[in-house]
Amino acid sequence: MSIFTPTNQIRLTNVAVVRMKKGGKRFEIACYKNKVMSWRSGAEKDLDEVLQTSSVFNNVSKGQVAKKDDLSKAFGTDDLTERCKQILAKGELQVSDKERQSQLETSFRDIATIVAEKCVNPETKRPYTVNLIEVIRQLKDSIEIQRAHMRLRLVLPVKDGKRLKEKLKPLLKVVESEDFDDQLEMVCLVDPGCFREIDELIRCETKGKGSLEVLSLKDVEEGDERLE
Repeated sequence: MSIFTPTNQIRLTNVAVVRMKKGGKRFEIACYKNKVMSWRSGAEKDLDEVLQTSSVFNNVSKGQVAKKDDLSKAFGTDDLTERCKQILAKGELQVSDKERQSQLETSFRDIATIVAEKCVNPETKRPYTVNLIEVIRQLKDSIEIQRAHMRLRLVLPVKDGKRLKEKLKPLLKVVESEDFDDQLEMVCLVDPGCFREIDELIRCETKGKGSLEVLSLKDVEEGDERLE
């Protein structure tokens, strides 16, 4: 008694599966890992580098190839390449539980790094470590965190100074120094999200005669260290 694989089955291993439901049927294509996203972003142009086979399946893991009639009815074309392109563009990339967990851990680490770089403890002005941010779910009830402020120097013409100062007040967190002589010069801390609005306000209200200088992107205490 001979053992054989039916002609409508193809065995594939180590694949990335893209699945799409169309016309009431499930269709899958077998792709090389890490190539699907490259194709979708436009980095990969050669379809042969993405597909392990141009066959369309009902179930890749079981090697069940889709029936021709089902394919023609669902896609309206007998062009194999066009069918694969449709599934590749609109289908859902299937990821194993292990891969999904790995992706989540990588994404969480990246986010924690960004938060640690951009935020400080509002009381000490010191940055948080990446390791501390990574356990923020457990610490969120006891840890205080805010976006690090930018330090700016504003220079305004004397005739616009008082009027413009009132308009700027709601956008300034802290005014560290103020010198009103032949012009108004202010050093202040602001939320980074207000920077564009402050810049536009000064340019428009002073017709380009005022100026805005960024002294520091993050207001943190001297001598801080951050371990990563």
